[in-house]
Amino acid sequence: MVRASYIWFNGKVIPWGDAKIHILSHVTHYGSSVFEGIRAYATPRGPAAFCLKPHIDRFWDSCKIIRMPLPYTKEQITDGIKEIIRANGHQSCYIRPIAFRGLEVLGVDPRRCPVEVGIATWEWGRYLGPEAIEQGIDAGVSSWRRMAPD
Repeated sequence: MVRASYIWFNGKVIPWGDAKIHILSHVTHYGSSVFEGIRAYATPRGPAAFCLKPHIDRFWDSCKIIRMPLPYTKEQITDGIKEIIRANGHQSCYIRPIAFRGLEVLGVDPRRCPVEVGIATWEWGRYLGPEAIEQGIDAGVSSWRRMAPD
């Protein structure tokens, strides 16, 4: 991974190395997190995130499913994505919004733990490598459907 210079963390653009969480955070003990993976591609008008609204909607719905209310609106998350892409000067990149339960109390019930949000971006070439384009890949299709957000 090629590190970027900055990460959007809890509403602010901070240096990559300053994006830290405490070892006793709820997420490190119970895995209370949600993330999304989005690609942005270079275009003549600047970077364009692929299907950004559906990705943000899915991120939002995933947080809703596990009862983790986000402290930011969908518009604020979208603006944060645009802000961090600009701050890092990317033309094409991978975008990783993540929400997780931070440090307040330990225990199975996460409701007293704050919800923290980060957005990282980094340059990432072809997801499966150049050989996937040249040689193709094997894929399987499942009959399982994604769970509804209710």
